[in-house]
Amino acid sequence: MSARKRLVIFGAGGCAREVRWLAEEIDAASPAYTFVGYAVSDLAKLGERDSRDEVVGDLDWLRANRGAFDAIALGIGAPAPRARVARQLEAEFGPALFPTLIDPSVRFDRKRCTFGHGALVSAGTIATVNVEVGPFALVNRSCNLGHEVKVGRGSVLTPAVVLSGGVTVGDAVLIGTGAQVLQYLSIGSGAVIGAGAVVIRDVPAGVTVVGVPAKPVDKKESP
Repeated sequence: MSARKRLVIFGAGGCAREVRWLAEEIDAASPAYTFVGYAVSDLAKLGERDSRDEVVGDLDWLRANRGAFDAIALGIGAPAPRARVARQLEAEFGPALFPTLIDPSVRFDRKRCTFGHGALVSAGTIATVNVEVGPFALVNRSCNLGHEVKVGRGSVLTPAVVLSGGVTVGDAVLIGTGAQVLQYLSIGSGAVIGAGAVVIRDVPAGVTVVGVPAKPVDKKESP
């Protein structure tokens, strides 16, 4: 039996605690990880919703204590900071330090689906055939990914998102809870899909869409 990897989770809020639970579920099914603690970018910015008592340190701690951990997982739920931190940590520590974490309850075609390093796939998700989830992407609870779906680097799918067959999601995209994207559409990098939206046409990069059917937010009307 191989030794458990010592896992540090970068982030200390609710998303980070859910990543810890994901690692514990994997470990319960087949011993794999031992939780070391949470690390953050700035200790001075820890808030009341953060697990402050279990924070081991910041980026300097990671650099100084490289022998204290074998793996890092990102516990950051917003795509832009998730992608930014991923680039920084990957550049310093290398991609091999970031395991792919897939909850044991996830159903997917093991012969034809691929998951990049640092990708996280949460409980209850279904990925059918030829699905590609990029590095550091976060697929939250009970998502449904159809055939040939591609999810880009650092993108975040919040709970119960449905991506129909052939959908392509760019990098650092946020798709809100319960949103649906119809088949063979493309979501550009940095786009935001509002919760409950139904996307019926391509969404350009950096655009926010909301509603049923989903339409771009009129920035002039935004507060």
